[in-house]
Amino acid sequence: MSATDVMTERSFYAKVLEATPSGERLRLCLECGNCSGICPFGYLMLYPPSRMIAMMRADRINKVVETDTVWMCVSCYACTAVCPSKIPLTPGLMAGIKEELILAGNVPAELQSALANSQRYGNPQGESPRKRADWTLGIQPEVRIMAKHKQSVDVLWFVGDYASYHPRVQAATKALAKVLNALGVDFGILGPDETSDGDSQRLAGERGLFEMLAEKNGKALGRYQFNQIITTDPHAYNAIKNEYPALGISYPVQHYTEFLAERIDVLKLLMKQQISAKITYHDPCYLGRANGIFDPPRDLLCAIPGVELVEMTHNHTNSLCCGGGGGGMWLDGFQWEKAHVRLSDWRVREAMNAGADVLAVACPYETPRFEDAAKTMPGAEALKVRDIAELLAEALGV
Repeated sequence: MSATDVMTERSFYAKVLEATPSGERLRLCLECGNCSGICPFGYLMLYPPSRMIAMMRADRINKVVETDTVWMCVSCYACTAVCPSKIPLTPGLMAGIKEELILAGNVPAELQSALANSQRYGNPQGESPRKRADWTLGIQPEVRIMAKHKQSVDVLWFVGDYASYHPRVQAATKALAKVLNALGVDFGILGPDETSDGDSQRLAGERGLFEMLAEKNGKALGRYQFNQIITTDPHAYNAIKNEYPALGISYPVQHYTEFLAERIDVLKLLMKQQISAKITYHDPCYLGRANGIFDPPRDLLCAIPGVELVEMTHNHTNSLCCGGGGGGMWLDGFQWEKAHVRLSDWRVREAMNAGADVLAVACPYETPRFEDAAKTMPGAEALKVRDIAELLAEALGV
């Protein structure tokens, strides 16, 4: 008997309730349709969020699992943000449906590969854990790896998968290390001890895998002495802040833009290089909509000499998604077949319409996604995509 044969409205609701804080609000749907209307790919889903709830109420939730268009969801939190009943649609309903799709074997091959790599290697790229700190080679002063340093640090930097392994994103990672050094921050990294934060895997329906990855990170963090964590990745920030505590893993955590914004007066004194450019900022879904962090990244950009900050049409809570969250990083082929357009294309077009020279980002998923989009979009060849850490490093002259 398949998973779809045995799943009922009652059993599905019970699973969502167990896995999601405030999951009981799923019963409070007003059928307003706001969630389906704001979903960037809702028009391609046979069952967008509001219709999923209707199917659940009709005890026909198993019909949803027989389709594959749920994988168009990139867990961007837009549906959750606009729900008048405050239903946790993204972490509850959508992640729950994806879990059922996985149990039924209805999973695109590229996503399945990323999940298998995460389980086997501790990162979705399938890279060796031993190479996780290779990006630090050549940086002076030397980036301290906790297992070798064997001393306490003030700040434990949770670097993340793409920031550690992706060749383009490593440039931003090195830039942030140099900014931290310029500020005299006492920091260290886990290096090979670090495992994927697991947040995107969780939102792609693999909660069991998420808990396994979180447990490994919890054990690694417990071996060392530090005062707080900073993260490169908004997804890691979301996991450590909002999901890990329920598993008994609780530490003070900030995204790096929050951490640096608190030291903006010192940064202003140190920044000697002018960057004469119109810069627009893309709000990452898990920094902005999911966690309400909008001002620190903008404050950092405005502090850079010569920068003129311009806003895209969609900004702050109304920001568009890059398309990488909730497993979207590992569903590009599948989603292209369905949509023949990428969310990153829409965002690059907005940056061009805003008259920006630079599209600034604060999430490791975004730099390669937006650069790829700019390469294929007519007229976008001159648009530069830079992580905020890269812009700060340039202004500091490091």
